[in-house]
Amino acid sequence: MTSPTPPRIPIWLRWLVPAVLVVAWLAIAGIGGPTFGRLSEVSSNDQASFLPAGAEATEAQGWQAKFRDSKEIPAVIVIESHAAFTPAQLGDAAALKGKLEGLHAGSTVIGPIPSEDAKAVQFVVPIASSGEVKAAVKELRDAVQASAPAETQTFVTGPAGLTADLVSAFAGIDGVLLLVALGAVFLILLIVYRSLLLPLVVLLTSVFALCAAILLVFGMAKAGWIQLNGQSQGILSILVIGAATDYALLYVARFREALTHTTNRTAAALTAWKASWEPILASGATVMIALLCLLFSDLNSNRALGPVAAAGIFCALFAALTLLPALLALLGRAAFWPFRPRLLPETEREPELVTGLEGQKGLWRATGSLVSRRPRRVWIASALLLLAAGAGILQLKANGVAQTDVILAASNAVDGQAALGRHFDAGSGSPAVIVADEAKAPDVLDKTRASGGVGDAYLLAEGGVPIMTGAPGAPAGRGTPADPAVRDGKVLISATLNYAADSTEAENVVANLRQELKKIDDGALVGGVTATALDTNTTAQRDLVTIIPVVLAVILVILMLLLRSVLAPVLLVASVVLSYGAAMGVSAVVFNHILGFPGADATVPLFGFVFLVALGVDYNIFLMSRVREESLKHGTRAGVLRGLGVTGGVITSAGVVLAATFAALSVIPIMFLVQLAFIVAFGVLLDTVLVRSLLVPALAYDIGPRIWWPGKLGRPGADAARELPAARAAEKEAAVR
Repeated sequence: MTSPTPPRIPIWLRWLVPAVLVVAWLAIAGIGGPTFGRLSEVSSNDQASFLPAGAEATEAQGWQAKFRDSKEIPAVIVIESHAAFTPAQLGDAAALKGKLEGLHAGSTVIGPIPSEDAKAVQFVVPIASSGEVKAAVKELRDAVQASAPAETQTFVTGPAGLTADLVSAFAGIDGVLLLVALGAVFLILLIVYRSLLLPLVVLLTSVFALCAAILLVFGMAKAGWIQLNGQSQGILSILVIGAATDYALLYVARFREALTHTTNRTAAALTAWKASWEPILASGATVMIALLCLLFSDLNSNRALGPVAAAGIFCALFAALTLLPALLALLGRAAFWPFRPRLLPETEREPELVTGLEGQKGLWRATGSLVSRRPRRVWIASALLLLAAGAGILQLKANGVAQTDVILAASNAVDGQAALGRHFDAGSGSPAVIVADEAKAPDVLDKTRASGGVGDAYLLAEGGVPIMTGAPGAPAGRGTPADPAVRDGKVLISATLNYAADSTEAENVVANLRQELKKIDDGALVGGVTATALDTNTTAQRDLVTIIPVVLAVILVILMLLLRSVLAPVLLVASVVLSYGAAMGVSAVVFNHILGFPGADATVPLFGFVFLVALGVDYNIFLMSRVREESLKHGTRAGVLRGLGVTGGVITSAGVVLAATFAALSVIPIMFLVQLAFIVAFGVLLDTVLVRSLLVPALAYDIGPRIWWPGKLGRPGADAARELPAARAAEKEAAVR
């Protein structure tokens, strides 16, 4: 018996709509592509872009702005010799000051300051951060190296030097990172599809989605709605490529399946779209809303990433549901050449399921068979394995790292900080800045000088010039009278610490100073580089407690709406939290004992949680939405095995793609990105291989129809007619074994 002829699809739907969509995306890519090189215009990597919005250090910085150009950051020049400087060398160092004053655009150059051991001299050169810090530091380095005394080493460090080297480390984001990610995705797609054209179509969708995201993010940053930095920029590229490819894999799987049912490519594209839009939309919405929960953070860097990454996911979602269907509607079976899907006879298109394993073969039939034979043992063993891996989280040292440890590549600034520590007070060039009441300034100054860990402290006159004695109005060093600068009844005190500004010891000194000075002046504020790092770490720890419950609640609600159930979403969220704990536990062991990192950035656990939980739920959405679809037709247990079998290949491929794209972040020599790359890549693979393939299917199979409680499918007797044949077949198979 021949099948009825399918209704003819109008030409405007077959050709015009797909062509218009492709042309529209070409226009978006044509504008967004060149904008990629302009992101540096609206991106900032200075410390201000990471400041906690409501922290004491931020308030202190606001007061500093009233005294001087708050956009100046100090570059600390260190000239080091193996022996004591000779008079001739000291004369050359003194002559260098005039050249430095001619180079920079900031306020007064301080120095040369000789060290006590006479083996080094130091200059402090303020640089206007409104300009290009990287270029200014390079100019300083070239000038110092050319004019320094013979047989000496030169370094440009301090906040400006470290910022310049940080910008240099992020330089690969514009090209190397993207090329590595795209190359890895292309190779994986070649292996998955064994086709030459289809990987290019999927990759084109991802690249066009990235172009749209860049255009959107650039516009938002230009308008001042968001704050963009190198960290957000790198994550944006990786997230869009990975997410767009994942969504494309799901759509292509449905399109291939539809082509086995019809010869009409447009009908297949529409069928695939109807079958995939809901899980893709639910997945994208889950990730976007989870990322937007970062807006609850008090850290500017976290708040900035939320809308940037959410915009990227939106563009990935939009491209996967518009551009990709249009391209495949135009290409049809040709996209799969040379292995084009064949049209199946009607009797083979929808197999009659008894166990749920019918029509399956290879790895996923074996996995389904294991799940159906020993479901309880499988999910308990999987959960215990995850708990054991999660025990390593007790070794995680995510309380921040020194700024000199952030850059993993060779750095003149990092070497300069080491030289500073050898010859000067380690906090030279990055002092703590205290804002005090004018009337209480002498007492505050005395208390500061008496505090442990403080090498020296002094009031600041106009232009940031230090007053070398303690009382306001007293003569400055070399007998020059000077008064402290006063703004709205407040004065500034500069305190040089005995420890490196980015060290834990320096943070402890600042914390103690805050407590002690409040007893004298309850309005006293302690700011500066060390205070900013302290407040950043403290705020990051608080964000964990604030944001994690919000993310979990949002994801739970979305899953309830999608699956029309309460129990299933609760179990799915619990599974991804368990997977997150395991990933962090293994990561802690790797960071401490294999890679030898001194610790982790305080924001790493939060970012790891947001990405792993949101993306982990993605795969459970792909799986369980198909399981629910099959359960409506064949019963829950057969639906679990059928859903596992038909989604196994595509979800595993998606997991490998996402892991590979995040792993590409490790080419950027920044500790935070390398750590995030490992956490997400390993966590996604763990979730794909263990949680989604074994734990969730086995748990759902063991619980049976009750997994959908209190929905219609979970009501007593609602699933009985569909479950009975499958249950009897499973019992028979178990008895035979």
